[in-house]
Amino acid sequence: MSTSLLLVDDDRTFSSLAASMLSQEGFRVRVARSLHETRVALAAEAPDLVVLDRRLPDGDGLVFLPELRAQLPTTVVLMVTAHGDIESAVEAIRAGARDYLSKPVEIDDLVMRARRAASDLQLQERLRQAESVLEGRHRLAESRSPAMQRTLQMLERIATTPRSPVLLLGETGTGKAVLARHLYALRQKQGAFVQINCAALPDTMMESELFGHERGAFTDAKTARRGLVELASDGLLFLDEVGELPLALQAKLLTFLDKGAFRRLGGMTELTSTARIVAATNKDLEAEVTAGRFREDLLFRLSVFRVDVPPLRERREDVLPLARTLVQELCSELGRRPVPFSPAAEERLVSYPFPGNVRELRNVLERALVLEVGPALELQSLAKGGGAPAAVDPNAFSVSGPPRPLDEVERLYVRHVLEQLGGRRMEAARALGLSYPTFLRRLEENPPSE
Repeated sequence: MSTSLLLVDDDRTFSSLAASMLSQEGFRVRVARSLHETRVALAAEAPDLVVLDRRLPDGDGLVFLPELRAQLPTTVVLMVTAHGDIESAVEAIRAGARDYLSKPVEIDDLVMRARRAASDLQLQERLRQAESVLEGRHRLAESRSPAMQRTLQMLERIATTPRSPVLLLGETGTGKAVLARHLYALRQKQGAFVQINCAALPDTMMESELFGHERGAFTDAKTARRGLVELASDGLLFLDEVGELPLALQAKLLTFLDKGAFRRLGGMTELTSTARIVAATNKDLEAEVTAGRFREDLLFRLSVFRVDVPPLRERREDVLPLARTLVQELCSELGRRPVPFSPAAEERLVSYPFPGNVRELRNVLERALVLEVGPALELQSLAKGGGAPAAVDPNAFSVSGPPRPLDEVERLYVRHVLEQLGGRRMEAARALGLSYPTFLRRLEENPPSE
């Protein structure tokens, strides 16, 4: 969706030229040439961005600025002041303007600042959407497990230290992201919660995503961009799958953890951020250090607070309460009334080991809500079959025929995992414990059949 922009300037030549250039950049531009026209335009549609001249025929734009901010607090304002009028520029910033331009305004400068503001707005919207999804789907349920209660008590103590890094260790699906958000929620009046999966982006994009880039830093860098470290300043940056970070970027992250300082890609200016880093992984980082894939000094630095997240099989007391909470959330999402568990379903929940932990539990419940009929959930998918020692898993991997070379079996298994996950390559790579480039190489050796 394009960014809507209201240009308030009584100079017809300048406003026409600026509106034309901004429209070519993808902005939806409207022009107002007085405060009266501005109020009419604001009443008709709230713009994302306002470029506001100070000197207008029927009033002072700087005097009007507080009224604008009160009416539209989320709208970004760029104030235009007279050349050399530093006092007005400072007053505009104090009144809530994001930035200011001095006359005579260079069109290129205006376009650049408008682009930057639009980029910030888009990132903020992405953050709001992600936070909404997380808050709706991943609320922390009350725990009865002593092991989990110890973990939560430790997080409460950690929350009193605003910037010390935290390392969450645990199997896949144990809820490390939920705990990171819980730690964030324990502190009031702070910046944004920002999350990134380090395995979800190519190595070439990770540095720009984390630390930002300057204009011209690489071929497609047409404008400067703030990275997640900047966006999370005074807040929390959650690095999921931190064991997948490339070694070169591990060094830059270590520098940031030590000094709180960094440079954007292609930049010379040292910037600072007070973001707390919370990292998570299901890998054995000590083994990764031994194998030369993870820096030992970074592991030490991340481990200021090391939190082990217990798997669901060690939290039997939590299974039923957690399942009931998840069913309520899923029913709300599916637009249906909550459904109880049958006594047999409760027995199955308590006895099943849940190797996929909370994520698997949620998937089992979602599947049952959609596929099962009846007044109560039976969770037949967790039932043992026909008196056999264990139910036969139709999705189990097997290789029939005579013995095969180990390399061939590994290639077949890579394809099997990819098929089980519906072709989602990133998830398959994580499930196999492979970096994404290594997974792609394995896949190229044995491409899936059409």
